[in-house]
Amino acid sequence: MGDSTDVAKTFRDLVESADRKFARVRDVQPYGRRQHAYFHKVFKAYTKLWKFQQENRKKLVEAGLQRWEIGEIASRIGQLYFGQYMRTCQARFLFECYVFYEAILNRGYFEGTKGSPKDMNLLGLRYKELRFYARFLVVALLLNRLEMVHVLVDRFKAILDDCRATFPETNFKEWKQVVQEIARFLKVDVTLMNTRPLRYCALYDSHPTSQPYVARFHANRVLKFQDALLTSYHRNEVKFTEFTLNTFRMLQCLEWEPSGSFYQERLVESSDNGALNDRSGPSGLIDINLAVDMTDRTLPPNPKKTILYRPSTTQLLAAIAMVCEELPPDSIVLIYLSGSGKFGRTVASQTKASRTSMASLDMKFRTHEHEKSLPEVPNCDKGDSTDCSGNYLWLGPRGSAGSNMLYPGDIIPFTRKPLFLIIDSDNSHAFKVIHGEERGERAALLLSPSRPVFRNQSGADLTQNGSQFTFFLTAPLQAFCQLLGLSQCGESTDVYSKADNILCTAFSEWEEMLCTTTDLDLVWAQVLSDAFLRRLILRVCSFLCVNLSMEHYAA
Repeated sequence: MGDSTDVAKTFRDLVESADRKFARVRDVQPYGRRQHAYFHKVFKAYTKLWKFQQENRKKLVEAGLQRWEIGEIASRIGQLYFGQYMRTCQARFLFECYVFYEAILNRGYFEGTKGSPKDMNLLGLRYKELRFYARFLVVALLLNRLEMVHVLVDRFKAILDDCRATFPETNFKEWKQVVQEIARFLKVDVTLMNTRPLRYCALYDSHPTSQPYVARFHANRVLKFQDALLTSYHRNEVKFTEFTLNTFRMLQCLEWEPSGSFYQERLVESSDNGALNDRSGPSGLIDINLAVDMTDRTLPPNPKKTILYRPSTTQLLAAIAMVCEELPPDSIVLIYLSGSGKFGRTVASQTKASRTSMASLDMKFRTHEHEKSLPEVPNCDKGDSTDCSGNYLWLGPRGSAGSNMLYPGDIIPFTRKPLFLIIDSDNSHAFKVIHGEERGERAALLLSPSRPVFRNQSGADLTQNGSQFTFFLTAPLQAFCQLLGLSQCGESTDVYSKADNILCTAFSEWEEMLCTTTDLDLVWAQVLSDAFLRRLILRVCSFLCVNLSMEHYAA
């Protein structure tokens, strides 16, 4: 008995030490290339704790160890892996997180907790269970595990209903909102998960006809794409937790898709070995390195991405400054900003904005000389409200109006480093003034049109569908089908196949054209070798062509 007591005391000491380290690392800022040295210590502490409970499980159970305590440790390890994924965007961390969360689910570590409705400890445990399901949902969504997503949603609803019945005096309003958010999110995004990945996939995104031209393409200067910063805010936009639909799509669009056969093979193996499907045993023998074997080592690392959820302008600028400061030599940072150009405007009201010029991807294959001077950036410090009114993006609901407004002039200081700037807004044209006002490096600008183009206005509610421009950047085929009024592309295989062939042929021809022209502007030539940025450029070309066709059709 004494031996079990000593083991239990050691276990509690390890738990307290690991939890203290976890609390410190949880508050580390999500951006910056430098890795916090403390992460290694936290991983080491939880690895030691996990192995200790594995080796001493019988004695710990005799001393009163509960199954939910094992689940809590595994959940913390999963959270650490997910945090590392968000900071590095390396797929293996996301897979590791999934392995731990799936094991918690399959073994029911949080299930079967009993007690009185007045027992606050029991209520706390149910909160832990709800948080676990919410976190697992995010991971399953990012890995496009649609079947698992539906399982998790059903269980989440069942647990919430049980909690409301067991604790009738407790307000579960926030958790009901989570259910509403995921239902709304899936309603929009489930069609994408059933078709093809948003991530870069050689099967779909590499065009054999134009590939030789890409291989032979050479620019005087080549920039590496290694960092991106993504943020989106529209009132009532579709979101789940801190992922808006727009940033969720962009995040995946800037990652490599593991090769299909390899990925499926690994998932089958991990299920067949029985290690993750054992619901009865209390062993907790989850292989902490299992997911390393589930990643595709033939792929290069994903670009690092910083996702900011409803930042103030100062928080956004601080993040951009950090990313630019740590940008490696001969590299470029992609900045994606999506927001309304009017204070308090809802996303749906963008359809009422007046049409202005199309996206400013300058594909005229002009020379490096500036053809004409552009308007200077308005000086808002002088109180020129006429020039400054409306020349901004509205980033969030909190604080004063000024703290939520991003002006073109706020971006210009960062043009000392190479920028690939994507502005998705009804006021994107205001950011044209950046061109010609750079402070050292010319910026590549991809600007959305001021309003979306729809065949019928009933489909124009962007609060339900996300931004049309971002949709074309991340899933052009599905966006094209939506534009034609085909909500479910798979319902008409022939139409879907024809649209796919048209897009693939166009992408191949444009890719060849870009790689063979002799007077392509350096601002585009220096990024054309990067697969992600080249794909974005091609998709903007397709979006421009679709918009011009729709304008001609409307006329």
